[in-house]
Amino acid sequence: MYTISNRLKIASIVLMVLGAIGIGIGFMSSPGTVQEAKAMVASHDDGHGGGHAVATEHHEEVNDHGAAPEAHGESHDASHDEHLLHQLQNRPWAALYVAAFFFFMISLGVLAFNAIQRAAQAGWSPLLFRVMEGITSYLVPGGIIVFVILALSVAHMNHLFVWMDAEVVANDKLLQGKSGFLNGPFFLIRAAIFLAGWIFYREYSRKLSLAQDAATDDTNFVKNFRLSAAFLVFYLVTESMMSWDWIMSVDPHWFSTLFGWYIFASMFVSGITVIALVTIYLKSKGHLQDVNNSHIHDLAKFMFGISIFWTYLWFSQFMLIWYSNIPEEVTYYITRIEDFKLPFFGMIAMNFLFPLLLLMNSDFKRVNWFVVMAGIVILAGHYLDIFNAIMPSTVGDQWYIGIPEIGAVLFFAGLFIFWVFRALSKAPLQPTRNPFIEESKHFHY
Repeated sequence: MYTISNRLKIASIVLMVLGAIGIGIGFMSSPGTVQEAKAMVASHDDGHGGGHAVATEHHEEVNDHGAAPEAHGESHDASHDEHLLHQLQNRPWAALYVAAFFFFMISLGVLAFNAIQRAAQAGWSPLLFRVMEGITSYLVPGGIIVFVILALSVAHMNHLFVWMDAEVVANDKLLQGKSGFLNGPFFLIRAAIFLAGWIFYREYSRKLSLAQDAATDDTNFVKNFRLSAAFLVFYLVTESMMSWDWIMSVDPHWFSTLFGWYIFASMFVSGITVIALVTIYLKSKGHLQDVNNSHIHDLAKFMFGISIFWTYLWFSQFMLIWYSNIPEEVTYYITRIEDFKLPFFGMIAMNFLFPLLLLMNSDFKRVNWFVVMAGIVILAGHYLDIFNAIMPSTVGDQWYIGIPEIGAVLFFAGLFIFWVFRALSKAPLQPTRNPFIEESKHFHY
């Protein structure tokens, strides 16, 4: 039986405390008035040479006669100042939301991988089932936190989702056309259905998995197989809808038919990466003794393969939109290329080039420290992936990687580590009555 060490408990609690402090600083330093927002931007521009300066030049444009109409200029400036205030107020909320969703999507990706292994009746992976179940335990606290953030958005505690602003919708024909789907009550109802379905499968599958160890036949194993096959249908539909609701709708004028698959690839590879990291850690502490280098090799192979799949989806989405050059579509990428150069291109390098170079060689996939190094890069890259999906539409060019962002990551990393390893200590790490357990023990590739 695995027992979470006091050192790990203390480390996770310290991360949560430091993270909470950073999150608090982010909210406390958020401007409350337009004047505070303008002063904050001015001080930042003075210190950084206008690197993220607001496009004030646009508001100083003149007409053909050399002067802009005063009434229009004042109205436009007031609207711009209000927009700037909302962007700066959004920053701590967006930092919190990005980190909350990122760690939640890791557990959701593992849930899908676990269901696939059970539905496929895979022979190599039963030794890893308890690791997967431990990671998916985070669905409950992680899902609740994400839902609370969404509910607070519907309650107008922030401006993350522009379609939730009645004044904006009243002046936007496109948003009015989408209001049947994009409205607060239906939005939260869908979120509740998604979370209820995912958590129900996790809890029931876990119950059947533990019951199988004490059973005298394979009834629980068969039930888990059927449940997992049915769940995958539910998952494929709800994951796509979730990606539309929780991420794509922050920019409701833009859409991509590939977006559901794109987010799935990101959460899937992140989840598999965490399975590999947790497995390697537990093995280094003397647990999971039957897990061998072939198991690590297969996890690394999935990390490599899904990274290539993610790149294929990213390029397919980018190339078609960029080549067609339709204004309402290409704006999505222009904003990110112009205002988010470092995270945008850095994400591509970390999610494609690094896995390609580090994990292409089959021998490297069996070297634990090499897999850990690649995994850390992959996770950081996919955090940036979610950062690039959320930040441009919520904070515009007023983005930084600062105390709110780092604090949010530290807090949820601490909570994730504490919750996952606490769950791992609740049951034996190795199943005993799974029909394929012997095949998994003697797996060699």
